[in-house]
Amino acid sequence: MSLALFLSNWMGSLLQTAPKKGAMSIFLMLSILCWGSAQNKKVHNPIIFADVPDMSMVRVGNNYYMSSTTMHMSPGVPIMKSTDLVNWKLVNYAYDTLADVDALTLENGKNAYGRGSWASCIRYHKGTFYVFTFAATTGKTYVYSTKNIEKGPWKVKSFEPSYHDLTVHFDDDGKVYMIWGNGKLMMAELKPDLSGVKEGTERILIENASAPAGDDIMLGAEGSQLFKVNGKYYLFNITWPRNGMRTVLIHRANAITGPYEGKVALQDRGIAQGGLIDTPDGEWFAYLFRDYGSVGRIPYLAPVIWENGWPILGVEGKVPDTLDLPAGKGPIPYIVASDEFNRTEKNPKLPLVWQWNHNPVDSLWSLTDRKGYLRLTTGRIDEDLVQARNTLTQRTIGPVCSGTTALDVSNMKEGDFAGLALLQKKYGQIGVKIENGAKKLVMVSAENDQPKEMESLPLHQNVVYLRADCDFTELKDTAHFYYSLDGKKWIQLGSQLKMSYTLPHFMGYRFGLFNYATKKIGGHADFDYFKITDSY
Repeated sequence: MSLALFLSNWMGSLLQTAPKKGAMSIFLMLSILCWGSAQNKKVHNPIIFADVPDMSMVRVGNNYYMSSTTMHMSPGVPIMKSTDLVNWKLVNYAYDTLADVDALTLENGKNAYGRGSWASCIRYHKGTFYVFTFAATTGKTYVYSTKNIEKGPWKVKSFEPSYHDLTVHFDDDGKVYMIWGNGKLMMAELKPDLSGVKEGTERILIENASAPAGDDIMLGAEGSQLFKVNGKYYLFNITWPRNGMRTVLIHRANAITGPYEGKVALQDRGIAQGGLIDTPDGEWFAYLFRDYGSVGRIPYLAPVIWENGWPILGVEGKVPDTLDLPAGKGPIPYIVASDEFNRTEKNPKLPLVWQWNHNPVDSLWSLTDRKGYLRLTTGRIDEDLVQARNTLTQRTIGPVCSGTTALDVSNMKEGDFAGLALLQKKYGQIGVKIENGAKKLVMVSAENDQPKEMESLPLHQNVVYLRADCDFTELKDTAHFYYSLDGKKWIQLGSQLKMSYTLPHFMGYRFGLFNYATKKIGGHADFDYFKITDSY
């Protein structure tokens, strides 16, 4: 029995026995309680206050599956599952590593920041799940497939070139179509085995897909996602008029090849890029995301109704702050999570919430060398955080969050630097450096593009506790770093970090556990745990 129904029944019995004035008071009180209970059942936008951009979504029965952009992280193409469109859980990745090239392994001064694999497209066809993605880093388009999306295994095919912001549609006639591009949208058929594009099928689908938003366009229509509803084809795109905001465009046609007619579907706070999803009960929603400062690009849901064959997004042209869907439980522990680094044979080495910054060197990290600890060992000389390998990361979350770790520096070598970071181009670090045989606590800020030691002090013990607090409330985008010698009393170190979302990294800030060498290799740092909370 629901709380509202229980209260209603209880109220009825009380009204039968209570005096008139008392009954009225009880009625008012319980009406407020019931109203409050109903309000608590509503979900608040954003549905995930964390960096989950370029979502693609599919429903299979009562389950929803969503894929998202990866870029320079490994493993890649996160797969999330939900049964209510609100509460999502990481269940898999399409790949462990995308490729073995210098940019993805941080070799020879190269990197894949802001590149790697971008906007994916998830589809389900005849018992098989497909995830399509592309990478300018390798110049290829990738097709990952599996019968079991939650457990795998995945098969992979790739072909050239890299098709920008592609969407794929398995049509009723057995043909498979792909649409891609920016401004000028292209279409082609894929080969039946999805190993490439059929020769001679490439054509212009829409010459100027940005046109419904005007002539002065800063970002041409891209982010294509195609849907077929009641025999019509609906193509979603994002565009950005100059001096305007990110805008949702929808084109529709009676045939997949067109002709298409287009319109502006939504202009609200820059919430854009996504597509359509329906529920088993026949309700429709649009899934979209919003650029929200340094936390990244965060997902929203908008209700959809149909008028004259067009999907109408939002309520009176706005994405509502609340929806009549189950309340969100927050991203902990299914999108981000604490980790004690204790493992049994049945546990995965690393929970899915973790991703490496670029491809890891597996021989240089361990959860078994010291039971209950993550050990990061240095294997080469690096100058700074962004070029160092084996930084283990998790998303930050809004509106506020805190990440904490305990670090044992007993076996670090001269020049080593280990600790806790907030990773983006303008990163911040707190940790321990070994200089002239002595340990020192330092806070480093790259807020002005070059890393600078903001404060340091001597450390006379081997175990130290480190913490980073983030405040994304109303785009404050500030962070502070703390240390503790006993895990209880916390002391701020260094300066406030003004976090900035930069296009060179194209990703929200991440907590990172790091250890790199600047003089000698072979030292290691041991992390006892990582704890994340949605408060300070």
